[in-house]
Amino acid sequence: MYKLNAVSLAVAATLAAASFPALSQAQAQSQGDQTQLERVVVTGSAIKRIDAETAVPVTVVKMDDLKKSGITSIEQVMANLSSVQTSTNAAQSIGSNSGGASFANMRGIGADKTLVLLNGQRIANNAVDGTAPDLNMIPFAAVERIEVLRDGASALYGTDAIGGVINFITKSNYQGGTITVGADAPEKTGGKSRNMSAGFGYGDLQKQGFNIFGSLAYRKQDAINGTQRDFNQRIPGGLSVNTAPANYTQDDKTFYNPTGTACNGQQMILSKDTCKLVTASFVDFIPASENTSGMLKGSLLVNDSLTLGAELFAASNRVTTFVAPVPYGGYTVNAGTKYYPVPPAGSNIDVTQPISVYWRDFPNGSRGQTNKNNQQRLVLSAEGNGLGWDYSVNLAYNRNKVDQYLVSGYADGNLIGAGLADGRINPFGDQDAVGSALLAQAALNGLLESAKGEVSNLSAHASRDLVDWFNAGRPSQLALGVEFRHEKFTSASNTDFASKVSASTGVDPTALATGSRNVSALYGELNVPVLQSLDLTGSLRYDKYSDFGSSTNPKVSFRFQPMKQLLVRGSASTGFRAPTLYELYASPAFTNTAGSYANPLLCKDGETGSQCEAQFQVLNSGNKNLRPEKSKTATLGFVYEPVANASFGVDFWWVHLKDKIGSIPQFALFNNYYNYPALQQYFHFGPGDTLSIASNCPGPNCGYADETVLNLGKVRTNGIDFSGQYRLNSPIGQFDFALNSTYVAKYEFQNFKDGYWVHNVGNYGESGPIFRWQHNLSTNWHYDQFGAGAVMRYKSGYADFDPSTHARAPSYTTFDVYGSWSPIKSVSLVLGVRNLFDRDPPYTNQEDLFQGGGWDSRYADPTGRAYYVRATYSF
Repeated sequence: MYKLNAVSLAVAATLAAASFPALSQAQAQSQGDQTQLERVVVTGSAIKRIDAETAVPVTVVKMDDLKKSGITSIEQVMANLSSVQTSTNAAQSIGSNSGGASFANMRGIGADKTLVLLNGQRIANNAVDGTAPDLNMIPFAAVERIEVLRDGASALYGTDAIGGVINFITKSNYQGGTITVGADAPEKTGGKSRNMSAGFGYGDLQKQGFNIFGSLAYRKQDAINGTQRDFNQRIPGGLSVNTAPANYTQDDKTFYNPTGTACNGQQMILSKDTCKLVTASFVDFIPASENTSGMLKGSLLVNDSLTLGAELFAASNRVTTFVAPVPYGGYTVNAGTKYYPVPPAGSNIDVTQPISVYWRDFPNGSRGQTNKNNQQRLVLSAEGNGLGWDYSVNLAYNRNKVDQYLVSGYADGNLIGAGLADGRINPFGDQDAVGSALLAQAALNGLLESAKGEVSNLSAHASRDLVDWFNAGRPSQLALGVEFRHEKFTSASNTDFASKVSASTGVDPTALATGSRNVSALYGELNVPVLQSLDLTGSLRYDKYSDFGSSTNPKVSFRFQPMKQLLVRGSASTGFRAPTLYELYASPAFTNTAGSYANPLLCKDGETGSQCEAQFQVLNSGNKNLRPEKSKTATLGFVYEPVANASFGVDFWWVHLKDKIGSIPQFALFNNYYNYPALQQYFHFGPGDTLSIASNCPGPNCGYADETVLNLGKVRTNGIDFSGQYRLNSPIGQFDFALNSTYVAKYEFQNFKDGYWVHNVGNYGESGPIFRWQHNLSTNWHYDQFGAGAVMRYKSGYADFDPSTHARAPSYTTFDVYGSWSPIKSVSLVLGVRNLFDRDPPYTNQEDLFQGGGWDSRYADPTGRAYYVRATYSF
């Protein structure tokens, strides 16, 4: 049986379960190989079997290979799998409410439709928004391999498994110890990181009857701030009417600035007749983060038929972000006070009346927020065999808690408002001693809000061989399972503190959201060999939810091997995703739009008028009337091994989704107000048809767009996964070549029920592109104690956000190289360079993300060329 020892990420990512090692294993068995192989359960099947090759496509990623290629976090792993279209990463926590979490998004249909498991068991979703488990919470040092099921699997796992399943599997029966230390140093300033991990294991489960395994990992990442790279200055990003010196108005339609049209204040430009602040240079490219994770795992062999286990892991992730100083919009400056401005000739300002100012609090500095994310899980297990059944029983408790702290730049809005009104604070220039003292007095730091999610789970499944009904030479196999789960969610503001900073955060001081539910499920899987070369598999799962009803999902698949060099496989299934507790019960909250838009009533041409190119107030809220998302998926794959050391795979896939849960994208709301009258119901205008650009919501003058979570329209996508690998043994060493590639033929979606179709492949669309092609190509070499490798990663270009000013965002290709040396068996050293040719992120004129400025943090790394070193000692 062949075994790959590839050491780059791309090689690891191409090790699909249908690659040539699995085919060779099946061939060896058919040729009478009597080697005793252990029965295992593989991701995508509940049946414990010897031949790990099943009818569904599974990619196996080996962590030893990833660590040699410079990977130090799970987020980096997900960003380099071609089946993962995009991921929510730590950079996107800047200016958002993600709590610093990272999520994977297989097939581009949403991170909430990729099921994440740890040793085959669920972990709690990120408590802030309930989307999915935070990848930063996975115990990196303990993971031995990652199995990525690139197929829908609700018929086995239930909710969330529409796009696929990512199963992180930790070491077991490990003996000895290992210590790894490393550092990453970008060539440009900012972004340095340090990491260390240690693992130990004692006891041989089979010989001594027990094993204890423990691991610890630590990683610290420095920030890259908004002045340490220059590609955020390609376009004016994050335009805001809140400036320093302040803009002022009396009708919220026409704005004036003391500098006139020169707009020569702090990072200001003239845009559509109004001075605006360019925020990009104040926004971090990558936030500072600190991650610690640990695991302790014990196994006890009671007898040959029973093994007991206990597993405890804990992880903590601390992410600190900085954005521009607090905007105070719509605050009053009374007539006759010290800093009341002299309006320009011909203005509509009545100097006997108060004015409204739109000001940035630069004296208190940039807004800093620290998210502290903590996760714990305890699992008790029993597995073994009896009465002809292989069984496993697991009892688990999962808890995720996120605390969000304000650490700089924020202030008591009531004190600020009073100081502006009576002339103690100068919004148009430098502060005197009185103003400085008041601003210092107003400054506040503290806990803003907390969210907690808990999941308790009891599951059991068993499998056994049945009779060989069709004389195929192999018995049929049956698996049965049951699951009981209790979910609980709570999110609450720290009322006393939140009330003081509500004007600068938009957080409702009285916000309290809570919900819980019970879930029970039954499932079964039957594998029937029909011919010596053909297996058929059927599975069915029934889920019952206490808060919305039930769902039944079947799946059928086949595995056909007409000759030892060729495997054909396929599947068809239905799936579902239950609305999360956050989506059901989240409290109403107001915030501003991510990008700048035009009021559809007051700025019909998008060019003239004060409410053009502004960030307006939007309402976010849960919805207790949500229905589950429903899906249909299918795959058809071929794997061909022409010679022993080469394998080629092709997997076609289709996903159809309806009743997608989400908010109507802001782009669709603002740009289709007149084209689709059904969208007009989501706008609630204030006096004079205005939309609020200040934090005056809720209230009688509030104008906002409603982004309450809804069941939206449909999603239809399909494409092809390609894999290829070849090994060459030569007198100068072993070479491994591998290609992992995904081609998306179609991706289209509706932003609201029965709405228009947005075609998104190779096109930014209305919320971000779906890449037509993604490739990972690698070459690796090993000889004696030396090794080296190179990896190319490629994303195709796409039609840009605004094609009228920039037709296409170009493709993005990066190269990584490394070299390794093991002078003695217990010591290994790795030196490498990521982004060898120092590629900047591609230019794009997108305005959806807070970072803005001409690049997109979802698809490109802003670090640039970086050098890394790793040293490992094993004992």
